[in-house]
Amino acid sequence: MDVSSSPISIRSFQQFIRDRYYETDRERGVPKTFLWLTEEIGELAHALAQREKGTPDRDNLEEEFADVLAWLTTIANVCDIDLEAAISRKYLKDGGPKGTK
Repeated sequence: MDVSSSPISIRSFQQFIRDRYYETDRERGVPKTFLWLTEEIGELAHALAQREKGTPDRDNLEEEFADVLAWLTTIANVCDIDLEAAISRKYLKDGGPKGTK
């Protein structure tokens, strides 16, 4: 699947991650995969801090956002969660959650 040249849906990104990494991810399991996610969140936090300090590295910031999304998607795959369906149910159905986030 070539996803680099056009917009991608959440479902197709999740399938891309599943096709490419699922066997390894399943063997690693949720606890170790969650540790990878937290590491990537830490790297995103560092990139955001650099931005706040006035020394942003936009390329790195984009990479860290992408990494966090990829690892979150990995955990969803291992847990057999359809992210697109979950997002639709939580945020789009009946106008989404009430109040502020």
